Amino acid sequence: MKLAIVGYGKMGRLIDSLAPEYGFDVVARIDENNRNDSLAGAEVAIEFSSPESAVSNIERLAKEKVNTVVGTTGWIGQMEHVQSVVDASGIGLVWSPNFSIGVNVFNRLVAEAARLVSEQNEYGAWAWEIHHDSKKDAPSGTLVKLVDEMKKAGYARNIDVSSNRAGRHPGTHEIGFDSAADTITLRHVARSREGFARGALRAAQWVHGKRGLFEFSEVIFG
Repeated sequence: MKLAIVGYGKMGRLIDSLAPEYGFDVVARIDENNRNDSLAGAEVAIEFSSPESAVSNIERLAKEKVNTVVGTTGWIGQMEHVQSVVDASGIGLVWSPNFSIGVNVFNRLVAEAARLVSEQNEYGAWAWEIHHDSKKDAPSGTLVKLVDEMKKAGYARNIDVSSNRAGRHPGTHEIGFDSAADTITLRHVARSREGFARGALRAAQWVHGKRGLFEFSEVIFG
């Protein structure tokens, strides 16, 4: 399949290097310096750009009927608009704040823990993450998603949310529940960006030929 990479930073270059393993021929590499370059007949695109550019990139890809995987975070407030763009164009789009398979498993574990603790009023909760100092959004899209899933699972009390940005850390997310008697801590630690890149490529394989808006959890869990 012909693949376009939209956003050619560290993630874009890593996806480029791994793409042949997944049966992709990279035909376009688009970033802020060549934003208007041709998509060269791409069948699928993987978009890792910036919160400011993501929605306009999605609009362009939809206009050109290119099915898309979006890993950029920080634009979730425009999801309703993106849904309408996807519906009108008839493309398939997979989005996620995190394309790590481990993080998506972690998300389900956190939701189940929140459900079990929700009726135990003595437990308070926190949500914390750390990423490299060049990450633009804080808290991360992954942490926002985790907190949202906790609330959906029935945890209605306050969740203290915090973030740190330092060095070159690829990402740690931690959810905790604390009472006078004990503490429960759930943590996911990323070792590198490779897991995110491989997940995005897997999603690009999956979305080829599909129509509609999907989350990555649908790719890996059905």
